[in-house]
Amino acid sequence: MNYNYVIGLDYGTDSVRAVLMDTAGGKELASSVFYYPRWAAGQYCDAENQRFRQHPLDYVEGLTTTIKDVLEKAGPDAAGYVRGISVDTTGSTPVAVDETGTPLALKPGFEQNPNAMFVLWKDHTSIQEAARINEVAAQQQINYLQYVGGIYSTEWFWAKLLHVLRTDEQIRPYIYSWVEHCDWIPFLLTGGTDIKNLKRGVCSAGHKSLYAAEFGGLPPNSFFTAIDPLLDGFSDRLFDRTYTASEAVGTLSQQWADKLGLSTDVVIGIGAFDCHMGAVGAEIEPYMLSKIIGTSTCDIMVVPQSEMNGIQVSGICGQVPGSVIPGMVGLEAGQSAFGDVYAWFKNLLLWPAKNMGLPEEQLEKMEKDLLVKLSIEASKRPVTENSILAVDWLNGRRTPDANQALTAAISGLHLGTDAPEIFRALVEATCFGARAIVERFVSEGIAVKGLIAMGGVAQKSAFIMQTMADVIGMPIKVHRSEQTCATGAAMFAATAAGIFTKVEDAMAAMGQGFDPPYIPDQGRHTLYNKRYAQYQSLGGWVEAQTAGH
Repeated sequence: MNYNYVIGLDYGTDSVRAVLMDTAGGKELASSVFYYPRWAAGQYCDAENQRFRQHPLDYVEGLTTTIKDVLEKAGPDAAGYVRGISVDTTGSTPVAVDETGTPLALKPGFEQNPNAMFVLWKDHTSIQEAARINEVAAQQQINYLQYVGGIYSTEWFWAKLLHVLRTDEQIRPYIYSWVEHCDWIPFLLTGGTDIKNLKRGVCSAGHKSLYAAEFGGLPPNSFFTAIDPLLDGFSDRLFDRTYTASEAVGTLSQQWADKLGLSTDVVIGIGAFDCHMGAVGAEIEPYMLSKIIGTSTCDIMVVPQSEMNGIQVSGICGQVPGSVIPGMVGLEAGQSAFGDVYAWFKNLLLWPAKNMGLPEEQLEKMEKDLLVKLSIEASKRPVTENSILAVDWLNGRRTPDANQALTAAISGLHLGTDAPEIFRALVEATCFGARAIVERFVSEGIAVKGLIAMGGVAQKSAFIMQTMADVIGMPIKVHRSEQTCATGAAMFAATAAGIFTKVEDAMAAMGQGFDPPYIPDQGRHTLYNKRYAQYQSLGGWVEAQTAGH
């Protein structure tokens, strides 16, 4: 029998996951996870100064390890049936490359330079650069920010490039181009040696790089030189064409075929961001808001292009035709911290245990069980209008209205406050942040017909998901797959390889379905309407204090 297998490769913040899937029915044949060793050791990062960098070797080693592992797990014949590979990554996570497309961290002399590495999505070192982009954009006759919500974020492509150029004179002369992680991995797998031939996905280009067909591509060089002369000429060395994730970059190079044990006939698809492919893996439908919930959240919606009616949604992360599903406009929003909020609180509580010589085995058990225990206890506590209240901006605010300089807050503390109460307030705060995104879409003329949730938090915490349903007042469907991003990548691999004519067909054939939905409790929703107003008031106060500095 002739099988059609595909591999979806999902690069997350802490690890890369590979899944090997049978396109007939979407059965997962094998999966593998590789945790980035340099990242896990905290190398090249400075959390206090919001610098988060990842070495390309973590990515390359993860690619090799996971693909070889899934093929081994699936049996000796599996490699012969693989037809395609597609990749999703975090974003915006760009890197400086030379003319061959090689990241500078892989070049002699720059191996240990953080500025020669991938600038992770949550790196916020470029706040001043983002502010400068917004300042100059406001002076232009053409609004070059109109398709990215009207505000350029420090988490994005151009702000990060400018920061590296401004702060590192040593590396500056060697930066020929600037490439997103999701575009570089397919280039690597196809044996690319000339950056001019690197194919950029419309997903990363439209949502983070200011690419739009209405501008004829990227904004003109004059716009970038007005921001800073250091950007002179960069737009000419980037790209003037983009591709959807349903298209192919090429086929696997001989070098990588030999390394992985695959054929050079294996098709490599155009890359995209994890949340966009994850929405496809979770079987997104028009006007259903798809929430990929992990360390941060990424909220994705698709709307048929014919139904946008000229709407431009302000304060989100962009609206780009074809960035999720060809023929539809992909709209992106999200929260800069979600699971990271809970991780911060967990680490805060565990600080004494970690620094007072507790046995390793006992510490591991505490780390594993703490959030579960907090959730159980928090769910027992009654909530009133006067319960303690939190704002969730521990990593700034992504949407609505990006402002990475914002900080979090907790109000109403007293001597009787305990850890479960604070945890509950943090959970409510992240859910209030999710509600703010829903309300922005609705207020801008985009209907939200329902919510789809996926990712680690959605799979593991009924308490958080029920709270979110109660806060927003909408049912939430949780996708059954534990690997929605990798599954979405596999669906695109199957489409790029020609097994399916369009990605909607791949979704129908390979989708895993949903668990029973979380239904909002109307009594708690009524209470949360009042607490949400308090959250907005407290957030407004925090924002005013930030603006005053």
